[in-house]
Amino acid sequence: MNPLSLTLALGLYDHTRDVTDGTVHAEGIQLRTLDLPIEEIFYRFTLYREWDISEMSMGKYIALRSQDDTSITALPVFISRAFRHSMFYVREGSAIKRPEDLQGKRIGIPEWAQTAGIYGRGYLSDYVGLKLKDIQWIQAGVNQPGRKEKVQLKLPDGIHITNVSDNSLNAMLLNGELDAVMSARPPVGLGQGIVRLMPDAQAAEQQYFKDTQIFPIMHSLVLRTPVLDAHPWVGMNLYKTFLEAKNRSMERLSDVTASHAPMAWLTDTTSRLRGIFGDDFYPYGIGPEQGGRINHATLAAFLKFGFEQGVCYRHLDVEELFPKQVLASYKV
Repeated sequence: MNPLSLTLALGLYDHTRDVTDGTVHAEGIQLRTLDLPIEEIFYRFTLYREWDISEMSMGKYIALRSQDDTSITALPVFISRAFRHSMFYVREGSAIKRPEDLQGKRIGIPEWAQTAGIYGRGYLSDYVGLKLKDIQWIQAGVNQPGRKEKVQLKLPDGIHITNVSDNSLNAMLLNGELDAVMSARPPVGLGQGIVRLMPDAQAAEQQYFKDTQIFPIMHSLVLRTPVLDAHPWVGMNLYKTFLEAKNRSMERLSDVTASHAPMAWLTDTTSRLRGIFGDDFYPYGIGPEQGGRINHATLAAFLKFGFEQGVCYRHLDVEELFPKQVLASYKV
């Protein structure tokens, strides 16, 4: 049987490279990989579905799912995840010193449905205790004017977003039109008049995980649903392939015999991560094992944030996000 030819768009990651370079093969599938900037991947796939399999913003995905758009389906392959306490930016010398000081302030965002922003606002509302409706939200491009939302929102009463099409968040923060910026991508003025609100965010992030079990999931792997409908086996075969590639990456990073990334004390870092997250310190899936429980707790919180913030039109359950055939596997 000839393999099924599918096109994949994905950023460059060590934990996926064994798939994209052909070291690990998806059974029955021939992948053609596109290496594009992440913003371009999201823009082209969200609007035009130009390829079969894609890295995808979880914020965009849950927005579409909540509107009963089932044209794409996610796999529990979590390509990118990151704590976002470092995403808050203020002017150098600002009187804003703590997250609590953001109440009632003017905060710039690149997109309301940006995944990092959903987690960041969930942190502010559920952990810090701020009222999102009391904050003035301004939406614009981080470093370039003209950025717009890519999904339709259903904002709760009391929350208003002002779009600014002719200026950037970076410039508005520097000239005093904004008090803070929340963005996954740093403003270009970082270190030149702009600083992080939490300069050493790691300790706060570790405490946040300890308190909440939230290890933020930014991007997932998705595929066009017609492909999955026509070939139901594709979902599990892709999941197994990306899982193997990720596990091989974790083994490399834990290898004390050689430097598999240009970093000192790399194996000490992986050992410390195991102490925080468990042996699978970058887990996929939502099963009953420790990593799956972390992912389920993370996604349940994320869906709550998304609904409360008007990104989701209705409250979704975690299991609604993925095809049933990849939620469990056989045992020997």
